Amino acid sequence: MTDSSNLVIRRNDTRQGRFETVIDPRSRSDWHHTGLHVLELDAGAAEEFSADRLEVMVVPLNGSASVRIGEDTYDLRGRRDVFEGAADVLYAPVGSLLTITSDDGARLALATAPVDPDKSAGHPIAVIRKEDIPLEVRGAGSMTRQVRNFGAVGSFDAMDKLIVVEVVTPGGNWSSYPAHKHDEETETESELEEIYYFEIADSPEGRPGFGLHHTTSAREDEELTIGEQVYRGDTVLVPHGWHGPCAAAPGYDMFYLNVMAGPGERAWNITDHPDQAWVRGTWDDLEADPRLAG
Repeated sequence: MTDSSNLVIRRNDTRQGRFETVIDPRSRSDWHHTGLHVLELDAGAAEEFSADRLEVMVVPLNGSASVRIGEDTYDLRGRRDVFEGAADVLYAPVGSLLTITSDDGARLALATAPVDPDKSAGHPIAVIRKEDIPLEVRGAGSMTRQVRNFGAVGSFDAMDKLIVVEVVTPGGNWSSYPAHKHDEETETESELEEIYYFEIADSPEGRPGFGLHHTTSAREDEELTIGEQVYRGDTVLVPHGWHGPCAAAPGYDMFYLNVMAGPGERAWNITDHPDQAWVRGTWDDLEADPRLAG
């Protein structure tokens, strides 16, 4: 039985200094292939991050930042918040030492995956500018969401293991639906751990919003059930099983950062839940949500 209490991490539960959330497979016995550090930087502050046996993608959540690696500095144009649009992102290969600064303060997600330096392809440092990020409107009707594919397979492939995307779900809509899985290596499926890092829009009065996340086991011999309200800064780990839907409560837009990696080759092949797969076939007959269609 999988202990689901270890798979829902509330904001600040794992705080280490300026990192409000730390999920590190190098120091966590029940987690192996993906990691996440969420960094809060005050104006003028600097923080070092050692990508020892890790590759990393730096994603500004709000605010702008600069990343120094060796003698070079890379300026990342950020955003007011994750709902405003995409931000510049940076990829750094295994073994990099990053020094991250922000003139005006920022919050950043550092998505990671363990990489054996002896087996790495030796990819170069790369900056993906916000205007070059592929934007995908996926689904239709109340299942419409926007996917920002800056680290998706086929969009940016100069990584060893990491797959990283952002998803924005308008209030009242469902995403990660139909429920699906990627927990075994077959001709049609990839074995991937997945991290969901959530941000939820506030109400017009500034009150915190919420959404819902669901995961269940796909294995008869392994119990796993997660059905949780999620709030800004919460993280859900998906070791295996059917995950989805994620539901954005009416009035509260939902954002999540997905971080995926696994033991095999870098690929994203999924299996839809057999009870729900049919809904994918309805999308052609529905209009996309106009909040995202433009």
